[in-house]
Amino acid sequence: MTLDPQLFQILVLLGIFLTFGLAEVAVGRFFPPEAGHEDDRLDVAVGLMFPVVASGVYATSRAICALFFPEARDAWADWPWYAMVGVLLLADDLTQYWWHRLSHTSVLWPLHRAHHSAAYMSVRVVYRNNFLYYLLMPGLWFGGALLYLGFGWVFVYYSTVKLLVITGAHSAVRWDTFLYRYRVLHPLAWLLERTISTPATHHAHHALTQDDGIGHYDGNYGNLLFLWDVLFGTAHITRQFPPAYGLKDDRRHGQERWLHQLLFPLLRSTRAETVLGRDKHIPID
Repeated sequence: MTLDPQLFQILVLLGIFLTFGLAEVAVGRFFPPEAGHEDDRLDVAVGLMFPVVASGVYATSRAICALFFPEARDAWADWPWYAMVGVLLLADDLTQYWWHRLSHTSVLWPLHRAHHSAAYMSVRVVYRNNFLYYLLMPGLWFGGALLYLGFGWVFVYYSTVKLLVITGAHSAVRWDTFLYRYRVLHPLAWLLERTISTPATHHAHHALTQDDGIGHYDGNYGNLLFLWDVLFGTAHITRQFPPAYGLKDDRRHGQERWLHQLLFPLLRSTRAETVLGRDKHIPID
């Protein structure tokens, strides 16, 4: 019996989330005291929404390829795995770096602010974004095309490694602190924190403020590879963790409703001052 790649990927992804989720339960951080009712509802809704949207984008992308390029099906299936990984790093991870970076500009920020409105870090936050953030994400569309071209199992393995990294980077279980604790491991820490996203570098991106020299929401945009931040000058490495997470405008005006964060612009904010609508713009800081 041949195992279907998509079924294998689903099982692995569930296993990764379950493992990190149970680890957070064990340390008492899966149900953080900072999470309110709006957070709980949004986190559950995103958990149900993301697989549907991502699968829909992949399927649509493959259907478009089949319609316009029928002769290209599995055309790259004989490529060596390392060539496929190289293309995936560029078509998926590099484009996601720039998509993430552009999402911190005023035009796209409403599609991404839900990711930063959580006043906590957790596996719950990994895919917490507006539905349009994923529906329009270039990397997902390229991913569907690469699946059509025959990347198959290499795509599954690449996605598994990427999910391990980004889940670990968001998790309340700070696995990298082990590397900072022992001097003999510092060279390994130096290499890892400049190559992939780690809890310290990515938690800094979610900080409530960057005035303390630790937070850095104007950088550290990398998902799988933190190397993009190093190359493009947006890296900030301190090996420290911010004392607080979230958004200052939520502290001033109260949380946005979960449906407004998830479904903007289909639903507009009801707050007096907001970035989710046509009201007065509040700077991210």
